Amino acid sequence: MTRQTQTWKWAALMMTALLWTLAGCGSGNTDKGADKGASSAADKGKTASDKGAQSAKGPADGAPGSKSAPLRVMLVPADGGTEQGTRADYEPLFNAITKDTGLHFNIKVGQSYNAVVEAAVGKKIDIAFFGPITYHQARQRGAVELLAVAVSKGKSVYYSGIFVAKESGIGSLTDLKGKSVAFGDVNSTSSFNFPLAMIIDAGLDPVKDLGKVNMTGSHANSLTALAAGKVDAACASVTSYEKAVKGGQIDPQKVVLLATSEPIPYPPLALHKDLPAPLKKTLKDAFNTIHTQPQIKPEMIRGYGGKKVDRYDANYPEAEFDKAMGKLAKVTENLKAELLKKATAQ
Repeated sequence: MTRQTQTWKWAALMMTALLWTLAGCGSGNTDKGADKGASSAADKGKTASDKGAQSAKGPADGAPGSKSAPLRVMLVPADGGTEQGTRADYEPLFNAITKDTGLHFNIKVGQSYNAVVEAAVGKKIDIAFFGPITYHQARQRGAVELLAVAVSKGKSVYYSGIFVAKESGIGSLTDLKGKSVAFGDVNSTSSFNFPLAMIIDAGLDPVKDLGKVNMTGSHANSLTALAAGKVDAACASVTSYEKAVKGGQIDPQKVVLLATSEPIPYPPLALHKDLPAPLKKTLKDAFNTIHTQPQIKPEMIRGYGGKKVDRYDANYPEAEFDKAMGKLAKVTENLKAELLKKATAQ
């Protein structure tokens, strides 16, 4: 073998070794690139998945209950008909539902009890807080169905009361004969209808036996009129009385409870019947379980009068409201009309 041939063979071996080394490096870089690419895609996929999971909580933009199309809520003006009183009572609860479900709400207060009924019938609202009577009226007209009722200490009831000044000398319902009485709204369960039934059961004719009748429009207004000495008695829910005492508007040493009604089904939250079935289920499930959600503080679970309650029951029997209406059989439409006529004539 010549020296020239050996040189060419040595060069060929070196070239082969170099090519194998380059191929190995290239292969290693390719694998690392593939790993990096796969890792990047996985990260991107994970991020997209996470974002999808977040956006899945709550409706899509423009859908009922989204930020751009919040569910319309209207509350009966149990404590005055302003955008503060009753609205402030229920905002913590609806904020809790938003936190749990991603649903959004636009809360307003009706200027009268009847205004809320008509808004439901006219399909201008999606959810309403009613008194038992206004709920019955809206349900009878085919507009609503039950959403949920608050539960406190295992019960879903509240009470109507008739209040007097402690030094008035009025000791029984029969003593109201000839006395001036303040009532709330004519469609209010506990500031008008149940007090009337109590007065009738005591043997008095509200139209003939009562003195001046003052229709104030709300529980709070009736209690204020009594505290100011403008009337001898005021009709309101016990819850409204307790709220006024807590707020300093009423001195419990001066204004006292004369008589209490029998238990009344708690003022309900209702759904419009035309809401989509899946949305109804979401809302009912949310109210049924809101008290169990770890991110929800107990003080957010509130009900009528802003009072803290234990939970909500979306399976409360409708029959309980029908029973309550049966107890008001003596409070006829004719009697209401005569009493309102008496009030406006004074």
